[in-house]
Amino acid sequence: MNRVLRDGIVAGAVAGLLSGAPSTAHALLTRGDPLEASAAAGSLLLRRETNRARLLAAAVPAHGALSLGWGVVLAAVLPRRRTAAWGALAGLAIAAVDLGVAARRFPRIRALPLAPQVADHLAYGAVAGAVLSHVRIRADGPFRVSD
Repeated sequence: MNRVLRDGIVAGAVAGLLSGAPSTAHALLTRGDPLEASAAAGSLLLRRETNRARLLAAAVPAHGALSLGWGVVLAAVLPRRRTAAWGALAGLAIAAVDLGVAARRFPRIRALPLAPQVADHLAYGAVAGAVLSHVRIRADGPFRVSD
């Protein structure tokens, strides 16, 4: 497995696991449903499904594929310096793509509060960038900055 792919999968997996914290916290603070964003992610695969358990089960591969895919993209494009900051900016761009496209086509995603979803994407990019920075330093040593 080449290095960009390996690093991207690691970064995407870690970021995918942690990046839902903002929307989950928002849901809990506003007494909303902390699993609604996950159910909405499941609707990416099961568009007309209404059974919550099936939607939550479908959320795992849907969110996983998106997280890993974007992780590989970030591993390919993020610079080696200030990677977490650039990752956060990339997270905002990913939000524009993910939420802009998905919100038009998937009513459950459109119904989610926008700010927490953008915050999730920002967190995803920052975490992915931080992980990429870490794995690159471990692989190259702290003084090498180019591949």
